Amino acid sequence: MKKTIILLLFIFGFYFFTSSAIAEDVKIPNDAIRIRVVPNSNSKYDQSVKAKVRNNLEGTMYDLLKDASSSSEARGIIKNNLDLIEKDVYNVMKNENYDYKVNFGYNYFPEKEYKGVKYEEGYYESLLVTLGKGEGDNWWCVLFPPLCLIEADEADDAHYKSLVKELIDKYL
Repeated sequence: MKKTIILLLFIFGFYFFTSSAIAEDVKIPNDAIRIRVVPNSNSKYDQSVKAKVRNNLEGTMYDLLKDASSSSEARGIIKNNLDLIEKDVYNVMKNENYDYKVNFGYNYFPEKEYKGVKYEEGYYESLLVTLGKGEGDNWWCVLFPPLCLIEADEADDAHYKSLVKELIDKYL
């Protein structure tokens, strides 16, 4: 029985310390550019509108930024294509009963924890899309380096964290 308890404590300690070390390695670079979509509300319908806007923007932003090699290049591409980005949002929102705003600049992000990694609140350079009153739970990710494009399986945290670290190291 004692051996089992010691073994469990050892496994727990190993897991705790290695996952903490991995989480500390997953930092978003200071010059990263984020994207955030804030829905009108948390109603099922408004969250589905947010998802449609997000899906449209992910494809557009991937096409625009896939060859960008620096945050300054990505910044220029975004600024030069704000009309296209607004048109993408408009294509989803044209039949909705509320307005939207698209802003590229320094925008507020609340604290968020994702896959065991804590992202601090603050003002970050970002593309912010606010739908209606902007009172719902938001979606956000990093446009550059291109962390939005990671499709991580919930059960595969270690792979996700190492892939994120690899991408960040590539663009630092």
